[in-house]
Amino acid sequence: MQRAAHGVLLEVAYDGTAFSGWAHQPTRRTVQDTLDGAIHTLDPNASPVRGTSRTDAGVHAEGQCVAFDASLPLSPRGWVLAVNQHLPDDVAVRSAREIDVEYNPRFKAKNKRYRYRILLDRVRDPLLRDRAWRIGWPLDIARMQEETKSIVGTHDFGAFRSAHDARTETVRTIAGANVELESERVAAFVIEGNAFLYNMVRILVGTLVDVGRGKLEPGAIDRALRSPLREEGRKLAGMTAPAHGLTLEKIDLDLPPTSGTPWPR
Repeated sequence: MQRAAHGVLLEVAYDGTAFSGWAHQPTRRTVQDTLDGAIHTLDPNASPVRGTSRTDAGVHAEGQCVAFDASLPLSPRGWVLAVNQHLPDDVAVRSAREIDVEYNPRFKAKNKRYRYRILLDRVRDPLLRDRAWRIGWPLDIARMQEETKSIVGTHDFGAFRSAHDARTETVRTIAGANVELESERVAAFVIEGNAFLYNMVRILVGTLVDVGRGKLEPGAIDRALRSPLREEGRKLAGMTAPAHGLTLEKIDLDLPPTSGTPWPR
């Protein structure tokens, strides 16, 4: 007899280098399919996992949130340890907690934080080859920091999305955006908001870099945001930065009062 289902919420980290993104694809390796395979090895009656952010191929995550419904009565500690035994080295469950059945974190995100790292070096660094976009020419970091002020607030970001994004609603609210120096060699663009368009962060980064190296005049982001035509606005923005510099750092969820305590805390 099948046991009654209960909900499980996982925090998952992965190196996106060898994945074709988060979402299921029939003939490609994805994070979603890898997690489903590990969980179903333990619990064949478990539902497919429900992720919060559909990260692209090559994009990394430290705090992807994933929910599923299970029939196997494991504790949060049990789910962390058991699922990790069936996962490859480039993906891991970092924590687990009990959650309501059918809870979908995709629609419960209050805030998401992304970090895009830029390596400021004329010579390549093999230790950062999959973690940062190497820029071999000088960048005016102060100019880039000033440019980020136009991003914060509620705007129509239709000019900052891929042509593959078919959504008609392109207004997003950004709570914070800045360029900070992690070290003498690494700069990071950090952005927080409740939702993002397809390739939005990477196009913003490409625009900031183009401003920082003098290819675009300061105010490029504001001009693109204010363009009445999205297609024209996209031409005013910069390139799309490569995927491997981007990491989904953290997601804050609206959790029901019935949710359990995570393990580990």
